[in-house]
Amino acid sequence: MDWGNVFSQAITQGIGIQAVIFALAAIGLNVQFGYTGLLNFGQSGFLAVAAYGLGVSIAMMGWSLWVGLLVGIAAAVVLALLLGAPTLRLRADYLAIVTIAAAEILRLVFRSVTFNPVFGGSDGINRFADDFYALNPFNAGVKIGPVDFSENDMWIVTIGWILVVVMSVLVFLMMRSPWGRVIKAIREDEDAVRSLGKSVYAYKLQALTIGGVMGCFGGFVAAIALQSVQPDYYGTDLTFFAYAVLILGGAARVLGPIVGSVVFWFGLVLIDSALSNAVSSGAITFIQSTQVGQIRYWILGISLMLLMIYRPQGILGDKKELSLDAR
Repeated sequence: MDWGNVFSQAITQGIGIQAVIFALAAIGLNVQFGYTGLLNFGQSGFLAVAAYGLGVSIAMMGWSLWVGLLVGIAAAVVLALLLGAPTLRLRADYLAIVTIAAAEILRLVFRSVTFNPVFGGSDGINRFADDFYALNPFNAGVKIGPVDFSENDMWIVTIGWILVVVMSVLVFLMMRSPWGRVIKAIREDEDAVRSLGKSVYAYKLQALTIGGVMGCFGGFVAAIALQSVQPDYYGTDLTFFAYAVLILGGAARVLGPIVGSVVFWFGLVLIDSALSNAVSSGAITFIQSTQVGQIRYWILGISLMLLMIYRPQGILGDKKELSLDAR
């Protein structure tokens, strides 16, 4: 087995485009779930409306990249208001039901034949990121030790991690402000916060909106990196992976989404590469190469189960942050 190549692929992907996308998605979930206690199971919907806002604005309307970004952010804000306004006065599980349903409805609308002229149906929208790549300062690929990126990937990864750092700093500052103290108090006991004269509903709506906007930047990165927006990419598994990243790193910790995303994708690719190499070299004979993709998720799932049993707070988390008032 070529362990050097295995670890090279794992490290590259651990800090690569997918790690950036899920770190951004998990940062948004951290604001919503980790700090406020909101059960948003439709984070993929926020990434989808942002990506489609960008793609439709550029490919269909002929607008610039910057206008497309603003349209995508506005779409995420509107989605948060539409989801939160009728549900945040109710029990937390109602928000969970509404958000996961809304994300699936959006995915089906985007891939429907009726709206094919606008959203491209199941084929999606393609080739709209030329303005972004025109700004690329890298003239060749970058290889540093085991890490190897093409010039376009390096440009995306650079911008992506800058976004992750900026969002993390914003979360750090917000959670140490009076606003942040209020939303953390809402997670612990919203009745106590309400008794002090604070509008719990307004704070929850703000947290849902801010988390959705932060997460939607993951949709921008995904759309630009793939140079395509396809509806099936934004399925429910995207949200569940983002939750896995958040829980792995540690909810209600500023660095939790970052550490979780890096470890998650490093581990996933390491398992995949190791199994693929072992099968191709004949070291493992009881499975076929076509079964590696399934088995890697089994191993990763068992690992996450053991983590939840022996360290439910995650790598950086604190058990005190796990309390959740779902009334």
